[in-house]
Amino acid sequence: MNEIILTLFNGVSLGSILLLIALGLAITFGLMNVINMAHGELIMIGAYITYVIQNIFINYAPPEYFDLYFIISIPVALIVAACIGLLLEVSLIRHLYKRPLDSLLATWGVGLILQQTARSIFGAPNVGVTSPSFLSGGLELGSLILPYSRLFILGLSIICLISIYIYFFRTASGRRVRAVMQNRQMAECLGVSTRKVDMLTFAIGSGFAGVAGCALTLLGAIGPTIGTSYIIDAFMVVVVGGVGALFGAVSGAFGIGILNTVFEYVTNATLGKVLIFIVIIAFLQWRPSGLVMSRSRSLD
Repeated sequence: MNEIILTLFNGVSLGSILLLIALGLAITFGLMNVINMAHGELIMIGAYITYVIQNIFINYAPPEYFDLYFIISIPVALIVAACIGLLLEVSLIRHLYKRPLDSLLATWGVGLILQQTARSIFGAPNVGVTSPSFLSGGLELGSLILPYSRLFILGLSIICLISIYIYFFRTASGRRVRAVMQNRQMAECLGVSTRKVDMLTFAIGSGFAGVAGCALTLLGAIGPTIGTSYIIDAFMVVVVGGVGALFGAVSGAFGIGILNTVFEYVTNATLGKVLIFIVIIAFLQWRPSGLVMSRSRSLD
C-alpha cells in the first residue's frame, strides 16, 4: 500500500511540474497558435534569475534573511521572463503569425542564441541553487515521507492555474483575449486592439515559463539546457489536453504524469517513456482534438 501511495504521489508530483511548465505553453501555443520552441529557454531564464538572486542574498543580505530569496525570485522571474517574451513578440513573433513553420524555425534559433548567452555568462557546467530551509525535509505520514519541495511545486502550480482562470474568465482584459481567440475579425470590428492582446498574451505565457524555471531549481542543478528536457513533455500536455483548454491542460498534465510514473515503476525509465508515447499516439488517433475540444465562433 505504501508503494502504491508513493507511486501515485510521484505521478501527481510529476504532473504538477508538467502543468506548471505547460501553462505558459498552453497560452502561446494553445491560444495564439504560435509554436514557440524558445519556451524551454524562457524556463532557463527563470532558473538563472533564481540563481542570481540567491547569490545576491549570499553576498549582501544578512544570513537570517537568506530564505527570502526564493520568495522574491518567483515574481522577479515572472516579470523578467515576461519582459523578454514581450521583446521577442514585438521584434520577431508578430511577423510570423499564421506561419507556424516559420515561427518554429525562428524561435528554435532564438532558443539556441539564449542557450549560448547563458553559457557565456554563467559557464557551461551546471550550477546549484540551495533550497530554503522551510522546503527542506518532508511531510512524514507513517513510513512515508513526502518532500516539502514537491508539495510546494504542487501548490504553486495550483495557484498559477487559479490565477490564469481568474484572469481569462473574471477580468475585462481576459475576456478580450478570449474574444480574439474565438473570432479575431469580429473582435477588431468591436474595437478590441488585437495587437495589444497579442503582446500581452505572449508576455503572460512567457512569464509563467519563468515561474516554472524558478520551481525547477528545487529539483536539481540548473544549466543552459534545463528547459529543453521538459519542452517535449509540455507540448504533449497541451496537445493531449486540447489546444486552448485550461481544463484539458490540467487533465493532460496529471494523466501523463501518473501514467509515466506507473509505467516506469512497472518496467524502467526508458521503456516507460516509450509506453507513454505509444499511449499518447493511440489516444490522438481516437481523439485528434484532445481531451477538451476548443470552440470558436469563427466556425459558426
